[in-house]
Amino acid sequence: MDNLPPRLANEVVALCERTGIARLALTLDVRSGGAFGDVQAALAELRERGFVFELLYLEARDDVIIRRYSETRRRHPCERVGQNLTEAIAADRRELVPLRAQADHVWDTSQLTQSSLKSRVIDFFAENENDALSVRLVAFGFKHGIPLDADLVFDVRFLPNPNYVPELKALTGADERVAAYLAPFPATIAFLEHIRSFLDFLIPQFAHEGKSRLTIAVGCTGGRHRSVYIAEELARGLRGRKDIEVSVEHRDTTTPS
Repeated sequence: MDNLPPRLANEVVALCERTGIARLALTLDVRSGGAFGDVQAALAELRERGFVFELLYLEARDDVIIRRYSETRRRHPCERVGQNLTEAIAADRRELVPLRAQADHVWDTSQLTQSSLKSRVIDFFAENENDALSVRLVAFGFKHGIPLDADLVFDVRFLPNPNYVPELKALTGADERVAAYLAPFPATIAFLEHIRSFLDFLIPQFAHEGKSRLTIAVGCTGGRHRSVYIAEELARGLRGRKDIEVSVEHRDTTTPS
């Protein structure tokens, strides 16, 4: 939970304990104060109540912090009128001295990217957690629009169209008769071979960068036949791998043509 007011920390931890949640990560806003509570007091109360926790402190060199704020174009929370960013960073460090002193872990993130920091946090804290990449295959029709959350989009409109075969028109690519029609074509065989090889290379790369979800969209004209068949075939080849979890969605099979 991000930027939780310190006064709520104990209530949230207690609630998680009552609901059976054994592991929780909190980031607390040291600038809250007043009615929102004090971080030091919140941590002390957690200890008094017997909750066991580890405090992780992240820091970086001044030049790196300056570059990051320049890239995001955000204002530093400690920056006051008439101050420059360097002065704001110095004020921030002074305010955090007590927390840094009691931290269980202090990490310098100067050389870390977001994905590498995420991987380090997972490797360090998420013991025995299931970190399998979630791979979602979406069969869709280009006439109804490309899925907005797609990471990869494959166009299979070059394959023979079962829509023009009278006995197949009313079916979908999940039907065995449509599969039997599409499977023997050399273009189908070659395409599946290339895409499977491509995904065998890509999936570990996405996982290495810390990505937790991958959406692969497969499109044909209407989203009923070719895209559905290819999505199902790709899913069949991916299932059984221990490093990923596979799901399939036929987005447009019930959409009027």
